[in-house]
Amino acid sequence: MIAFGTSRNSVFYQQFLQLVEDANPTGEIWIVTDNLSSHNSLSTRTWLEDHPRICHAFIPVGACWLNLQEGWWRIFRKTALAGRSFANPDDITQATAVATRQLNARARPWIWGRPAPTTRQLRRRYVYIQ
Repeated sequence: MIAFGTSRNSVFYQQFLQLVEDANPTGEIWIVTDNLSSHNSLSTRTWLEDHPRICHAFIPVGACWLNLQEGWWRIFRKTALAGRSFANPDDITQATAVATRQLNARARPWIWGRPAPTTRQLRRRYVYIQ
């Protein structure tokens, strides 16, 4: 088992990608990621050349709003972690489980874009009387 979160370097990222590849033995694997240096380092690019099933799609610089994970983490932190202190890892696990159940209970498909604007009723400026 790899302890993720201990380091954000290329070695740990490549180990993570290897776990993803091992868990999905067939078909293409698309990874959507930000531009963290470990995601685009020379060693990672070399590693990816030896694993052609894994394709990278990078979120453009300055477009963090495209990264839906950031929004999810914001909601999760607000729901499960805000204003709380934890005595041990079991308390964090419980808070995570409760918050995940609550978020999943009200989950709906996410639709890209805005809804169409409502049509306005135009008011007549003048009333003609005959």
